[in-house]
Amino acid sequence: MNVPVPDTLEQALDPGWLTAALGQRFPGVDVTGVERTGETSRITSNVRFHIDGTIPDGLAPDLCVKGYFNEAGLQARTAGLPEALFYRDVADKTGMRTLRCVYAGVDLAATNAVILTEDVISQGGHFLDGTSEYSVEQTAQSLTELAQLHGSTWGAVPNDEWIASRLGVTLESRGAPLIKENFAKPHSADVPDAVRDADRLVAVYRQVAARARAVQPGCVIHGDTHVGNVFIAGDGNPSWLDWQVVQKGPWFVDVGYHIASALTVDKRRAHEDELLRHYLSELSARGGEPPSFDEARTLIRSGEVHGFYFWAITIYVAPPIIASLLHRLGTAIEDHDSYAVAAA
Repeated sequence: MNVPVPDTLEQALDPGWLTAALGQRFPGVDVTGVERTGETSRITSNVRFHIDGTIPDGLAPDLCVKGYFNEAGLQARTAGLPEALFYRDVADKTGMRTLRCVYAGVDLAATNAVILTEDVISQGGHFLDGTSEYSVEQTAQSLTELAQLHGSTWGAVPNDEWIASRLGVTLESRGAPLIKENFAKPHSADVPDAVRDADRLVAVYRQVAARARAVQPGCVIHGDTHVGNVFIAGDGNPSWLDWQVVQKGPWFVDVGYHIASALTVDKRRAHEDELLRHYLSELSARGGEPPSFDEARTLIRSGEVHGFYFWAITIYVAPPIIASLLHRLGTAIEDHDSYAVAAA
């Protein structure tokens, strides 16, 4: 049965549509009632809800719908396609911890995508952001999940256009003028002086992106590995979400970005080498082919630049979150002279 992807939130929460959509994976479901239990709306609309009716074994009654339904979202619908396709075609095959998706609908002609996932909050989980307390042990766990993603897809990325590398595609529309404007804002006050040159950041990131696109073999990467894209599941373990930037790429983009942004500066300085060694060991155990530790230490500097560029072009996020991540990533680049290392 071909179930149309809903154009509106009202359609997505309609009992009849939910019965048809969920019935593709859970035969016998019959949704007779829907109660909203929470909502967050920025570019995407994320609505938590409870369903009543006939609920087959394996289907949780507390779910969340994510779609691009509001005015801002309608202008950015293409951003949702990779995430829905990841959940539809790739996520289960990786074996990594992420949201449990019960429906992923994609309408390529209409550039529309909607996903239904289990409601993490109802299961005792919680979401993080760039100011959240995050421990060294938790960082090791989230790196293990990245190793699972990378290792399980090592040299075996689907040959589909939607997951081809998009590193650097934003450089033409979000370049030095925007970064200079962002660096002039109060939330950039703690960016080290040594890394505040917007023109240099753009030039180095252009080199990083070009080189990263050429790395073989590639793997599936998350692409935006700050701690705000991690949630703590009900069992207390970190898991990954928000896959809008998923694509083919080299492992070090994810790992350099995550280590530099997940921890406070002092914690990162004290533990970054042991965390990198942990990731390399986990990658090897999961089918990847890691380089030597010394080579890996050099490669992850490109991941730091990638993450710093992402937050240097970010405006429509709460200022304390932007401030935290710009400070962490910028300080890592200063500590490691990452502009010079990544451009060498």
